[in-house]
Amino acid sequence: MRYTSFGQTGLQLSELALGTGNFGTGWGHGADRDMCEAMLGHYLEAGGNVIDTADIYQFGQSETLLGDLLGARRNEVILASKFTRGDSPEAGPLATGNSRRAMIASLEASLRRLKTDRIDLYWVHYPDNVTPSEELLRGLEDLSRSGKILYVGLSNFPAWRLARIATMAELDRSVPIAAAQFEHSLVRRECETDLLPACRALGIGAMTWSPLGGGMLTGKYRKGESGRAEGFGGKVFQAENTPQRSAILDTVTATANELGATADQVAIAWSRSHGTTPLIGPRSLEQLKTNLKAVELTLSAEQLQRLDEVSRLAGMPVERTTLPPVA
Repeated sequence: MRYTSFGQTGLQLSELALGTGNFGTGWGHGADRDMCEAMLGHYLEAGGNVIDTADIYQFGQSETLLGDLLGARRNEVILASKFTRGDSPEAGPLATGNSRRAMIASLEASLRRLKTDRIDLYWVHYPDNVTPSEELLRGLEDLSRSGKILYVGLSNFPAWRLARIATMAELDRSVPIAAAQFEHSLVRRECETDLLPACRALGIGAMTWSPLGGGMLTGKYRKGESGRAEGFGGKVFQAENTPQRSAILDTVTATANELGATADQVAIAWSRSHGTTPLIGPRSLEQLKTNLKAVELTLSAEQLQRLDEVSRLAGMPVERTTLPPVA
């Protein structure tokens, strides 16, 4: 796997990041310890170096498994985690949200589960629509100065607030907003109208989740499989529920056939073509192996144009929105 600079940081990220929302079975859908160990080992052996988790993933099991499985290889990876939602379904108002209190408590709990003294990239998982941006930045600055977090990112924030907080951090000379995370796929292109341009203008690294539309772009649901359509209660899932989405999947499948590849590889390769770092979230070693082969796939200009056109949203510019190439 090749490595690229991330935003305006000195971090060298692998082309694909490993999302670990499926590490554990606390949500009633996921992978057991043996499968998690196999997936983590294969990802690292393939050259991957970005592990993304959250305290809410499988109600803390994802972080606990990673803490156990990484062991001596901890320093070989960029370890990212998130806070906001709490680590249990019973988490109360003081343990959730983005207040300084919740932030510090969440970080300390994540460090214990991950068995580490720092988190390399700490994400604010969601805006809570309560905590002022000033409080958010001050809390993150304190954690950065303590050495317990090294880089800061905002996940699932609207573009206007991402830009505002990043500018506030720059003016205050506090810990910079190094990264943004948001959904992006052939069936969710809204970010190309605001978040991607914001990242480009501000020099923020972009990590995108669900490049397969929750599995819809693999075509497996046409074959009767369930996956995330049922496994997460239908959350983080894009249904094939419009003529355009059916046309998108038809085009992905046709492109895969042309290349002797699979639909998931085409969808991930298309996502990568925007200069972002896609997060893959496999539940099995088989899924991981086929996802990783996307880095070997090169889509032609004609294939990219075809995929762009079939998935274009109303009012979206014809020009592609991509992050600048690595210097």
